[in-house]
Amino acid sequence: MPEFLQRRYWVFDLDGTLTLPVHDFEHIRAELGLPSGADILTTLARLPEPEKAHQYARLDELELLYAARTQPAPAVVELLALLSERGCRLGILTRNSRAVALRSLEAIGAGRFFAPGNVLGRDEARPKPDPQGIEQLLQCWRARPQQAVMVGDFRYDLEAGRACGTATIHLDHGVHPGWPELTDLRVTSLAQLLEMLI
Repeated sequence: MPEFLQRRYWVFDLDGTLTLPVHDFEHIRAELGLPSGADILTTLARLPEPEKAHQYARLDELELLYAARTQPAPAVVELLALLSERGCRLGILTRNSRAVALRSLEAIGAGRFFAPGNVLGRDEARPKPDPQGIEQLLQCWRARPQQAVMVGDFRYDLEAGRACGTATIHLDHGVHPGWPELTDLRVTSLAQLLEMLI
């Protein structure tokens, strides 16, 4: 078992990590009138007001629709329960809004593992790959990056962890080519990660 799997501070991405991937980002881009492949949050941030506020409100609506369809990733509750039983502190860093994240966590039966203040969305911290959200959680927990792990399914999650100095775990669904230079451990499911921790 890698040493970092015994660390007490865990930060998780939400969509596609604790949940099954349900977001159709191309559909969201089309609904918002954005170019194919554009980074949604970066593009919206550059818009002038009041268009920016309107587009963010529309994005919130779309994300709430997806949150209603959220399904748990296999073994998610078992994994979070094990970490909680071991006294680990758990946080969420998502590019969604906090409201959407909290709704999604309740939908997958994982809400009880996360204090609302430990769920950071795009309004609480600069969006990943910026490490600010991880840094905020660690500061709140009075922890150092060398005591923490970042878990996610996309490059932004791993880049944020690397920039902060945490260990990184890539939950690889086989959709992307992978980023070995950013990854300390690659797993194909939370069930596999759970087996490694038991």
